[in-house]
Amino acid sequence: MKSISLRIAEELGIREQQVDATVALLDEGATVPFIARYRKEVTGSLDDSQLRTLEERLRYLRELEDRRATILKSIDEQGKLTDELRASIEDADTKNRLEDLYLPYKPKRRTKAQIAREAGLEPLADALYDDPTLDPEATAAGYLNAEAGIDDAKAALEGARHILMERFAEDAELLGSLRDFIWREGKLKVTVVEGKETEGAKFRDYFDHVEPLKKIPSHRALAILRGRNEGILSYGIVVGDEDDDRRQPHPAEQRIAAHWRIRDNGRAADRWLSEVVRWTWRVKLSTQIETDLMAQVREAAEAEAIQVFAANLKDLLLAAPAGPRPTLGLDPGLRTGVKVAIIDGTGQVVGHGAIFPHAPQNKWDPAIEQLAAWCRQHRIELVAIGNGTASRETEKLVADLCKRYPELKLSRIVVNEAGASVYSASEFASRELPDLDVTIRGAVSIARRLQDPLAELVKIEPKSIGVGQYQHDVSQVQLSRSLDAVVEDCVNAVGVDLNTASVPLLARVSGLNQGIAQNIVDYRNQNGLFRNRRQLLKVPRLGERTFEQAAGFLRIVGGDNPLDRSSVHPEAYGVVEAIAARNNRRVEDIIGDSQFLRGLDPKDYVTERFGLPTVRDIIAELEKPGRDPRPEFRFASFEEGVETLNDLKPGMVLEGAVTNVTNFGAFVDIGVHQDGLVHISALSHTFVKDPRDVVKAGDIVRVKVMEVDIPRKRIGLSMRLDDQPGEKTEGSGGRRGGRRESGGRAAAGQKAPQGAMAGALAQALASARKGGR
Repeated sequence: MKSISLRIAEELGIREQQVDATVALLDEGATVPFIARYRKEVTGSLDDSQLRTLEERLRYLRELEDRRATILKSIDEQGKLTDELRASIEDADTKNRLEDLYLPYKPKRRTKAQIAREAGLEPLADALYDDPTLDPEATAAGYLNAEAGIDDAKAALEGARHILMERFAEDAELLGSLRDFIWREGKLKVTVVEGKETEGAKFRDYFDHVEPLKKIPSHRALAILRGRNEGILSYGIVVGDEDDDRRQPHPAEQRIAAHWRIRDNGRAADRWLSEVVRWTWRVKLSTQIETDLMAQVREAAEAEAIQVFAANLKDLLLAAPAGPRPTLGLDPGLRTGVKVAIIDGTGQVVGHGAIFPHAPQNKWDPAIEQLAAWCRQHRIELVAIGNGTASRETEKLVADLCKRYPELKLSRIVVNEAGASVYSASEFASRELPDLDVTIRGAVSIARRLQDPLAELVKIEPKSIGVGQYQHDVSQVQLSRSLDAVVEDCVNAVGVDLNTASVPLLARVSGLNQGIAQNIVDYRNQNGLFRNRRQLLKVPRLGERTFEQAAGFLRIVGGDNPLDRSSVHPEAYGVVEAIAARNNRRVEDIIGDSQFLRGLDPKDYVTERFGLPTVRDIIAELEKPGRDPRPEFRFASFEEGVETLNDLKPGMVLEGAVTNVTNFGAFVDIGVHQDGLVHISALSHTFVKDPRDVVKAGDIVRVKVMEVDIPRKRIGLSMRLDDQPGEKTEGSGGRRGGRRESGGRAAAGQKAPQGAMAGALAQALASARKGGR
């Protein structure tokens, strides 16, 4: 049996020694970001993606080993563990295979087969199986047992049948073969439950749907499974052209018969044995195999949906920050007014209020004057407008403000406010902003997420951020684990300012947790700003081990040691000091000196502890210390006068922001309270396998309006600007205005790539429009 390390090494295409070294680090408590950045010599420079895959496979294979040990112990205690069986169990490489082998020995309730064995009918079953020339009725007459309720030959044969059925159905080789066969050849046949046509209209694309099982894409599989759970759809797996014709032998029955060498040659027991095979499939195995395969479909679909969510989340977290610029945050509303938060360059709230420019109060001019006064007083540079209800109306208000007072030099940006309400009502928000109303906290969040998306979005549960696909239909444990890993990787890739970071942001730093993060903030509040990284060791519960994991990701600007603002780990400061000493320079003088640093030969500074990869990283970091890997800040400029669906006309070319990327295309906010869908086929003139190869969440793109369906609130867009409206497009879609949900309600009832299907997908993907606040 291959070791776990060897199996992972073969799967990832790396050396077993790299796996062993990484596993040792993980077991010691090291995090993936720490290992990826600061232990390259140990792992052979595995990157964070490889390390995450390794970590996930390690978890699975260790669970497999634990289950293997449990099964071996159970069978051994029954006294049934043969050398051959042990070898098969030890060679099992999947959980399915392991459970198949365990099935005959798994403790279970008393079965009909067990009752028949207790009645002495196993010799009858063996006799008829071994010698089909025997007459079943005559042979069975010799096994009557009145005390056990076996009063006639019919009862005896029924008991014998149950014994053989259980034997046939618990054969591990047969089970694996049948699963593989039906996976290859099976089709999923979906129909609507009678009488549910109206209630389940959103699933209408699946009312009569057949598709090869192994080819069902993630979003369709999850939509079908949701329809089944809601009682709208029913499904079954069919093979070949059987189409529910139960008079013909199922292909699986033929394979069962072949496996057990049962043939109808006209012998006395052949027909009876054929019936045993038929019952084995239709009573014992068909439901089990279908359940197993649909679980396989679900598992693959969930994995892909989680991957899509994680990729979109990463793009959103690493979106370009506007930076430390005074910002006005506007949380739009109608009846209840527009909530306003005034944020200085450090993210602190310096003022707040509300204006009522829209119906029913219509205080347009007073609202503009109030905004102008705030902007002058606080030297506002940016206006962040939430994209919920009344967003375009509020943007129009700010446009009028800019027109009347051009000297203010304001930039207005519409911000995706998904999750802002979740933050506003959270325990952390009540501690962070205790004196502010919940509605004002939302405006604060909108402003801050423009200044620094990452720092603000870490305060919100990842599932509430609004970039997922079917998030409520997937394993919540796996989803949370995957999204938490993304947040951890993003936070540590960017780095954290130790003297300004919030508790939620610090808690995502390698080696830290919520408790230690709170202790850091408390220490900072009591003792003032940190002057150097070593001061962290004075924080309660933060010991040397935690310091090792966290220090390199924490930045101190303007502290005692210039290296503390870089990603150079304190353990490697000696390398920098050696570079400076050898060249008769001071450390602070070589930082940022590109010409000098590019002239260095990293090999000259390799030590026994710090190898070439680390030295190269150190020199690169010295050139641009604390550099931010995020892109330059840009924002979409929505077309003036295009504010609702009614303003859209086919052929318009508009600028928009990508809000979500799925397997079937990208949703783009073009400023009409309804995201349009660029189907995967309209993303590029060349073939696109994965939409994320072309766009990602947060990208600013130009799109052409191809189709506007006002009654159904659907917008079809194309990024191929030479496409002409009226030509066949592969999809259209939109969202209802208001806060976007986390994408968990995506796409019930859809067949890609067919025109109308994308609208249902888009409508279900987005959240319901919120009422005026």
